[in-house]
Amino acid sequence: MRLGLLRDPDFRRLFAATALGQLGDRIIFLALPLVAIVALHADEFQVGLLTAATTAGSLLIGLPAGAWVDRMRKRPVMISADLLRALILLSIPPAWWAGVLTLWWLSTVALLHGLLTVFFDVAHVSYLPHLVGRHNLIEGNAKLSAVRSVTSISGPALAGPLVGWTGAPAALLASSLGMAASGILAIGIRGREEKPSAGLKRHFSRDIREGLKFVLGQPVLRATIFGDALFNFFLVLYQSMLLVYLDRETGLGSFGIGLVLSGMGCGALLGALLATGVARRIGQGRVIWLAPLVTCPPTALMPLARPGWSVYVAAIGLAALSLGGVVRVVSQSSLQQALTPDRLLGRMGATARFVSWGGIPLGGVLGGLSGSVWGAAVTLWIGAAGMTLSFLVLRRAGRAEPILV
Repeated sequence: MRLGLLRDPDFRRLFAATALGQLGDRIIFLALPLVAIVALHADEFQVGLLTAATTAGSLLIGLPAGAWVDRMRKRPVMISADLLRALILLSIPPAWWAGVLTLWWLSTVALLHGLLTVFFDVAHVSYLPHLVGRHNLIEGNAKLSAVRSVTSISGPALAGPLVGWTGAPAALLASSLGMAASGILAIGIRGREEKPSAGLKRHFSRDIREGLKFVLGQPVLRATIFGDALFNFFLVLYQSMLLVYLDRETGLGSFGIGLVLSGMGCGALLGALLATGVARRIGQGRVIWLAPLVTCPPTALMPLARPGWSVYVAAIGLAALSLGGVVRVVSQSSLQQALTPDRLLGRMGATARFVSWGGIPLGGVLGGLSGSVWGAAVTLWIGAAGMTLSFLVLRRAGRAEPILV
C-alpha cells in the first residue's frame, strides 16, 4: 500500500491511535465473552444478554449523541471516550481477583463501554473528512480499515494465549492500556478543527429531526442504513453463539479460538487492501450489495464443523465474511460521508448507527434465546441465511454512481 496520507503527521497519529484502540477492542471481543463463559460459567441466554448490553448504546443514545457531537470539536470527544473506556475496563480484573465479579457487574461494564463507544465512533466518522478532506475519503477509510484488519489478526492471536496464561479478566488489562494509548496519541494531533458555528446551537430535538429527515430522505443513504441494520442483526445473532459453539462443540481452547478469529482478521486485511481497487472497477454502489451476496453464504460451513480439521475449513468461511464486510464498509462509509454536508456529518453518523445498530441488542438476546432452545448450530444457520439476504435491501444502493474513487 502506497504511503499517500501516511506522509501527513496528523493522519499518522490518527492511524496509530486507531491501531492501538482497535487492538484493545479486538481483545475485548474475545476476552469479555470468555469471562462470562469460562470464569462465570454463563449459559447461552446469559451470553446473549451480555452481547445485548455491549451493543445497546446505539439504541439508547445514538440519535442524541449525533446532535451533541455536531456541536463540539470531534477530537476532544474521541480522546475523552478513549480514556474513560480504559478506566471502566480496569474495574474487572480487581473484582475478579477479589472474588466479587458477577455477570451483572460484567454487563454493566459492557453497557457503559458501549455507550462511550457510540460517542467515540460518531466523532471518529465525523472527524475524518475534516482531517483528510473529502477528496481523500476513500484512501483515508481504506487505510484505517487496513489497520483495523491488522489488529483483527493480531488482537485475537494475542488475546488467545493471554487468556490462557493469565485468565480472561486479566487479559482486559491489555485492552485498557490500548485504549489509553489511543487517547494519548490523539492528544498529539496538531491540526485543529474549526469550532461549529453558533447557528448549530438550537433545540436538541430539532437537530435530531433534521438529521433523521436528511438521512431517511436520501434514497442511497436510506438503502445502505436499512440494509446494514438487517445485516448487523443477523451478524450479532450469529456471533452471540459463535464462541459458545467453538468452545463447547468443537473443543477448541482459547488459543484455538484466537487462531480462528485471527483468520477472520486476515480476511479483513485482504478486504482493506482490495477495497479501493474493487470500488474503482465495479462502482461503490454495486460493491455494497454484491459483497454480502458473495461472501456471506460460506459462513454456513461453521455449524457443520466438528472437532478436528473441519473447524479450520469452516474458518475460511469466516475469513470470507470479514473480507466482504470490509470491502462493503469502505465503499459504504465513503459514499455516506461524500453525500453528507459537513454540518450534518455527526447526525448522519449517529442516525446511521442508531438505525444500523439499533436491532443489535435484540439480535444478541434472540441469539441467546435461540441457542438455549434450538442449540448454537441452528442459530448459526439462521444468522448465515439472514446475513446473505441483506443484499436484497442493500441492492437499492447500487443506483449510486462511483464517488471520489
